[in-house]
Amino acid sequence: MTQAHDNPGPATIYTAVARHLHWITAGAVLLMVPAGLAMTYRGNTLNIWDGLTDAMYSAHKLLGFLVLWLVVGRLAYRLINGAPPDEPTLLWWHKAASHLLHWLLYGLLLVVPLLGWIGISLYPSLKIFGLFELPAITSPNQDRAGTILEIHGTLAIVMALLACAHIGAALFHHLIRKDGVLRRMLPGLKQR
Repeated sequence: MTQAHDNPGPATIYTAVARHLHWITAGAVLLMVPAGLAMTYRGNTLNIWDGLTDAMYSAHKLLGFLVLWLVVGRLAYRLINGAPPDEPTLLWWHKAASHLLHWLLYGLLLVVPLLGWIGISLYPSLKIFGLFELPAITSPNQDRAGTILEIHGTLAIVMALLACAHIGAALFHHLIRKDGVLRRMLPGLKQR
């Protein structure tokens, strides 16, 4: 395997805005997937429909709605401002895999919350903490709601697995290849 150069020079980093948007999105996904699994297990598997379950669903819906708009803003920022050039020590297939993985994640970060919103509109279950409702984007149809929410859950798991691959690749580059890939998003990280 080709190792990074002994002295590859400073990594070209993402802007502070891009880095902050990345880490906020990562934190949201880290919260949303386990919370979604926990709430559906509690509500659908254990059939416990109480104040805690309702609060879990409300928090998940609200955070999902916010994540959708965060990712729309993040994607707009990326399309307007671009990204730094690829790490110069990357092999061609690392670059191709990286770009594919990033765009798959962007797509899922849009599609998963959008499907969730469509699903709760179809159900309809738009109330948040009993205080307000999210806007409906389709007419109620509980039969279709189940299908859409099942797809939402499946794609959320796929997104989580791709996020794990993304994390694994970043750690591989930092710990094994010892290149600047991870420092692009964590500029204070020491070169290995």
